[in-house]
This record gives sequence, structure tokens and C-alpha cells, in this order.
Amino acid sequence: MCNLIRLKAPESAVDYLVVGGGVVGLAIARSISEKFPKKSTILVERHTRAGEEISSRNSEVIHSVFTSNVYVRHLHSQGLYYPPDSFKTRLCIRGRELLYDRYEIHTRRVGKLVVATEKQRPYIESLHNKAQKLGWPPSFATTPDRPALRTQLLSGAEARQMEPNLSSEITGALWCPETGIVDSHALMESLEKDIIDSEGGDLVYSTRAVRVDPYTQTSPALPDIDAARRGWVVQVVTGNAGEGDAIFTKTLINATGLSAPLIANSLLPEAKRLPLFYARGSYAKYSGPGVSGVSHLIYPCPETEGKAHGFQSLGTHLTLDFRGNVRFGPDIQWISPGHGEDPDFWTKHLVPDDSRLEEMHRAVTRYLPGVTFAGLQPDYVGIRPKLVGPQGGFQDFVFRTDYPDTDKESQSRPLISLLGIESPGLTSSLAIAEHVVENMLGHVR
Repeated sequence: MCNLIRLKAPESAVDYLVVGGGVVGLAIARSISEKFPKKSTILVERHTRAGEEISSRNSEVIHSVFTSNVYVRHLHSQGLYYPPDSFKTRLCIRGRELLYDRYEIHTRRVGKLVVATEKQRPYIESLHNKAQKLGWPPSFATTPDRPALRTQLLSGAEARQMEPNLSSEITGALWCPETGIVDSHALMESLEKDIIDSEGGDLVYSTRAVRVDPYTQTSPALPDIDAARRGWVVQVVTGNAGEGDAIFTKTLINATGLSAPLIANSLLPEAKRLPLFYARGSYAKYSGPGVSGVSHLIYPCPETEGKAHGFQSLGTHLTLDFRGNVRFGPDIQWISPGHGEDPDFWTKHLVPDDSRLEEMHRAVTRYLPGVTFAGLQPDYVGIRPKLVGPQGGFQDFVFRTDYPDTDKESQSRPLISLLGIESPGLTSSLAIAEHVVENMLGHVR
């Protein structure tokens, strides 16, 4: 986001402009076009197709509930703490149900085993106890007649009955039958179709937002749109079209994922700008012994070693795709943008290599000892947007709202920035859209 680009007067106007065509941006644009069919809704995405960044570089897991990035305090005495009323927990549960209810996309409840050694048993026991107390979030019009999160504690022998390849060191497991997998590309294609088929929605690819400014009465001339006097001017460039075009929008949604803080920061004084953290996660595909007949997702317990800290990953876990292929990952590797570097610096970290395989193999063989190093191959890399650093503890999804100015009309002209939308962002995507449209835009006209 570069405000060194010359400010232009807007040549066109739209009611709702969504910037960012990942799964969350698509879900929001679809929900807006359904909620307000007589209004114009445009989504702009800088890549040639949807979901080229975070949305297509993840595990494609439908989480039963949010349990990663939790904050552990005195693990052995007090157990696990994760906020049951956080956005990540509530939207994950709601999003899980919405995904399974979308008949046109491919989902499968394969279930998940969180496996534990003897010293890790307090972790899964605490997870199970928390699960029993978890209620349905208030976003459900009718509360389902079943627990919000079903879990079951298993012995090591019971876990090995389900997955015989598990290590003899595994003495217990938490069974989570609501966990599943989703075809993220089919989901995005479904959302794209809904937007295109709607009365007022449209998609524009290969178009990037390069400048955002609040619009007030003192701003450059405005095209006629319901005599609006407040809103936002977004300058966009399609391909290599030079300065590009300026668009006026009443409501602006910043769903740009890795770039979302940059848009927010372009409007903030330097002292109030948001910090940027990025985590690189590598995935490895596997073909070899030690996983024969595997049919569930398998997660290790985080390596806490009794320390109080915020861990940022649940470790290198086993996932499956719809063809039964086995994949391990992600691991976590913090990367820094440095000073004065291109905001797209992270793209150079997307090339998979074998530098992480040895460490991943050590992590995996703690619970699947038959897995061989020779069977691992680099697959792909994903980048996660973080709002806190390695020891930052729990960080919820952030829905930041800015307004053009303090005028009363500005209260119905928001810029909503979705910040830190990492795991469980894919699972939560439809619920995030529901929250934005129903709770944050319900009064906007």
C-alpha cells in the first residue's frame, strides 16, 4: 500500500468493495450480495485467480473447534486455557457447521486423534474437560440438540486399534469425530459462482489496490451515488495499467490476508501502526511404510515441556486428502520483513525445499515410528499472518473498524479490516462472513 501514488478523483462508484479474493473475501462478498441484492458489490483480487496466497496453502482441515495458538499456563497443575468466547472458538464452531451444510462442496468427517505420551496426558485430559463445558455460540438461530464439541478420551491401546501404526509410547489420545477435510478450491469455486450469479455482485481479478483514502466533502469531485458525502476512495491498477482507476465505495472490506495490516497502517500515524509478523509453514508429502491403512487425522501434543508460553502451532501433524494421500505439516519458521523491504518479501519464502525434512521426520517419528526419512518429499509452503511474535501468547481474530471522519454519516461508511486471519480461518470463513454482514453491516445502507 503506497500513498506516494498520486491521489485521483474517483471515476466510478460502488456500494460495497471487497479487497482480497481469498476464501474469506469471497465468503464476505457472497454474503453481502445475498443480503443486499439491490446494492452493487465488487471484489477485486490482485492475482489471476482466487485463493493464491493463504487459502490454497494450508492443511484443508475442518477443525472441530479452535485449539491451536492457545495459551498454556502451568500446564501440569491448571491444564489448558483457551478462551471459549473468543472469535476463533465461536466462529470455528459456527463455520464448521456451515461448511458441512454446504451440499455442493466436498467435505468429509474423517475425525482426528490428538495423541499423547504419558507426560502429555494432562494436556488431552484438560482439552476433553474444556470440551464438555463448551456451548453453542449465539449465532445459531436454533441450538442443535447435541454437544457443541464431542470428544472422547482413549487409552493408547484403543488409539492403536484405530491407527495401528502409532508408537507404543502413545498412552492416550483424544478422539474428535467432528474434525474433517474440505476441498478448499471447490469451496472457492462455489463462492465465486454465487457472486457471479447474484444480481449485484461481480469479481475483478489481476487488479490490486494501491491506495486507500477516506472521502469527505473536501475531497475531489465525486460521481453521483445516492448523494453520499462520506466513504472511501480506493485506487486500483489492473495489470500494468500505470496509475489505474479510482473507485468510490460506501463500505470497504479489507480482506487481503497477509497485506491487511498494510492497508490499515496506511491510514494510521506511525506511532499507532500495527506490527507485522509472519510464520512460514512447510508441508511434506509422504509415500512409504509406517502409515498403511491410516484413515484419520493424527495430531501430536504441543511440545510444552512444562513451560508457560504461547505456542503457535500444534506441531507437525498428519493430514489426508480426498484421494487418501498422506501429508505432514506444517512446521513453523518465523520470517522477518526486515527494514524497507518489499511488502511482498514473503513470496521468496514460498519455494519448498528439503531443509526442514530432517526436523519434520524427528517430530513425526515420535508418534509414527515407522515413517522413513526417504519417503518424505517437500510439497508446498504456506505463510501465516501473525499479530504477535513467537512468545506473544493467544491472539484472537481482529475485526478493526475505521471511519472516514467523525461525522454522523461516517458511522455508516466503515472500512472493516480483517486482521490475523490464520488458522482456523478456512474453517471459520463462512462464519466470519456471517459475522461481518449480519453483526457489523446490518445497520449499513
